[in-house]
Amino acid sequence: MTSSNNSPALSSAKIPHEDFLDCPTGLVEYYFAEGIFHWSEGLYRIYGYERGDVVPSMDMALAHIEPADRPAVQAYWDRVAAVGGPSSIYVSIRDRKDRQHKLLFSADYILEGGAPVGVWGVVVDLTQSIHSDRHQLATEAVAASALNRAVIEQAKGILMGRLGITADEAYELMSQQSQDTNRKVYAIAHEIVERITRR
Repeated sequence: MTSSNNSPALSSAKIPHEDFLDCPTGLVEYYFAEGIFHWSEGLYRIYGYERGDVVPSMDMALAHIEPADRPAVQAYWDRVAAVGGPSSIYVSIRDRKDRQHKLLFSADYILEGGAPVGVWGVVVDLTQSIHSDRHQLATEAVAASALNRAVIEQAKGILMGRLGITADEAYELMSQQSQDTNRKVYAIAHEIVERITRR
């Protein structure tokens, strides 16, 4: 069956994969009269298959979805099939090699002559993008922590030299100031270093 203007043509759709490794994308079409799922090459790849390895079906797809997500996914599909969309859901799946993927699935009716004849959806694999974001945040947090520690150590050294106290006593002074002013120890240390630098 030929897709209408409201749904992508799977046969001619070029799914970005090698060029956009961060977010592989796939398409699915389901026509009510046929009762058959049509997957794009990109969707097969997300699940770890090649065309011909499996016959796409709801049961086959649900088997790959994390057990905790299955009821929500089934309810989502039933709702879109009944009332259309656009509507989206986040899903965690395990591919053929048991690797976890975080997917965003968005679906809507396929319309012909204004009447719904099926459902089409786009699937975006966010796994690599999420991993990259988390890695960047972790790297930035470690870098910020190291910078904060360096400033605190510098401030401790200044207090030790100026007041003739130990490192522990210098930190205790800054900690007490932090509590009294409801500011972070790092902010107190930064202020001490800035004052000396200005002078």
